[in-house]
Amino acid sequence: MTGTLDRPRTAAPELPTPRGPLSGAVVAALRGDPVPAVDTADADPYGDDLQLALHCCYELHYRGFAGVDDDREWDPAVLGLRRQLEQVFLAALRADVEPGDDVAAEVESLLVEPVGPGVRGVSHHLQRDGTLGQLREYVAHRSIYHLKEADPQAWVIPRLSGPAKAGLVTVEHDEYGSGRPERMHSTLFAEMMVEIGLSDAYGAYVEQAPGATLAEVNLMTLCGLHRGLRGASVGQFAMVELTSSPGSERLVKAMRRLGCGPAAIRFYDEHVEADAVHEQVVRRSVLDPLLAAEPELAADVVFGIRASSLLAERMGEHLLGCWERGTTSLRTTPTGSAG
Repeated sequence: MTGTLDRPRTAAPELPTPRGPLSGAVVAALRGDPVPAVDTADADPYGDDLQLALHCCYELHYRGFAGVDDDREWDPAVLGLRRQLEQVFLAALRADVEPGDDVAAEVESLLVEPVGPGVRGVSHHLQRDGTLGQLREYVAHRSIYHLKEADPQAWVIPRLSGPAKAGLVTVEHDEYGSGRPERMHSTLFAEMMVEIGLSDAYGAYVEQAPGATLAEVNLMTLCGLHRGLRGASVGQFAMVELTSSPGSERLVKAMRRLGCGPAAIRFYDEHVEADAVHEQVVRRSVLDPLLAAEPELAADVVFGIRASSLLAERMGEHLLGCWERGTTSLRTTPTGSAG
């Protein structure tokens, strides 16, 4: 097996195939064609077309795309399209998320795990009786984020100040391996993908990811790129860090039950311990000083938590619904390893 650090990791992915007029317009713009007018009036804010279009706009700020000029990142026409798409997505989230401003109560609710044999959730299912094929599908979905883990949240760093900035950077430093590239969480995830027979190429599963998967990651980038959403970005960050440790532990147990090797288990095993520590740092060193300095951001923090939770629930219901029907949760069956 070729180690992930032995191969160049800078290759940009290919532009994905459009799934409708919105993603078609964005892909055309990125190819240098005249930008067509788009009508978002009847667009599904969580659907494949709009979410893929947003994904393509946002990826210009990460790795870009093969054959697409880097100058497209700040092309006014592309930015105009992105703004239209963001407005539809954000309006839907604000309509679907109940407002609130009690951050302490919201955090406490996140720390209460449902218990019992009937608890419904992807990690619960995979731990109890998920198949190796379903585990591979789940990892393919999660690769859209985890192969760039912590990058979307890094956008918010210059938008914070003082203790809140220092606290958030402390967590980010761990996500990037504390200075050790072989311990970067994105590297550990890539090694896991190869171990279970998936391609670890960046963006390899975008074509197969439904809108529900893309929406989770798009929210991270949306909040990170807008200073006015910095509170929501911190809320989204807090939701992930405060809730991932128990789920990671269940996934470790699922992988052991399914006979996965140590390279596969290492990623989630790392998160069981790391995110338990991060929970305390986020609460005491990020949220507390942020709200002490800018109490007006409380409602935005709650929005970030609830919007992230909503999208995570939508993705989870998509996966479980497909598996209960005996169908794949991806648009096609995942392909094999590039290692």
